[in-house]
Amino acid sequence: MAVNIHDFKQKFRGGVRPNLFRVNVTHGVGLGEIEFLAKGAQIPASTIGNIDVPFRGRQLKVPGDRTFADWTVTVLSDPTFGTRSAFERWSGEITAHAANVSRLNYTSLYGQATVIQLGRSGDSIRSYHLHDIYPTEVGAIDLAMDTNDTVEEYTVTFAINNWSSSDASGFDVSTTQDNDWEIGIRARTQIGPFSVGVNETIGGNF
Repeated sequence: MAVNIHDFKQKFRGGVRPNLFRVNVTHGVGLGEIEFLAKGAQIPASTIGNIDVPFRGRQLKVPGDRTFADWTVTVLSDPTFGTRSAFERWSGEITAHAANVSRLNYTSLYGQATVIQLGRSGDSIRSYHLHDIYPTEVGAIDLAMDTNDTVEEYTVTFAINNWSSSDASGFDVSTTQDNDWEIGIRARTQIGPFSVGVNETIGGNF
């Protein structure tokens, strides 16, 4: 079947814009304004490792363990430094600057984050939920007397334990759903002097 520019236009439907997004980071230190100050972020990555198993001069590829790369968000500085102070406080409570001690117990160490991809109309089309995250680096802010026409920004890098995703309706699309089905059929009919029974089970998945 021939494909032309009009077919492509119908399937492409304008595409998705990388500047239409929202970011939320939640933790007990309070990060309410991060949604408005996040200049950049990423939809998180997920990688399955590979195990090479030698066999008679060949290498059999076997899936290994899943790992989750660090996640980085670029934040605009606000005039009160409130958001950066919250990140610094979170980091400092995990491990203090002067002494290698933590003020947080295990359950309060972690936070959560959500990256929401928006459509052209501003509605949510996919959400990524980052579970059990904590900052590994609150990045430096570069200062210079000859810097003009720009605002301060910095990066915050998080370690994440896992993530999940949901579609516009909130349905979890990141995990394999158990969609197996099974139907039992029982029937009996009379054929002349004989009574014939059927007892059958069919199943599958979708």
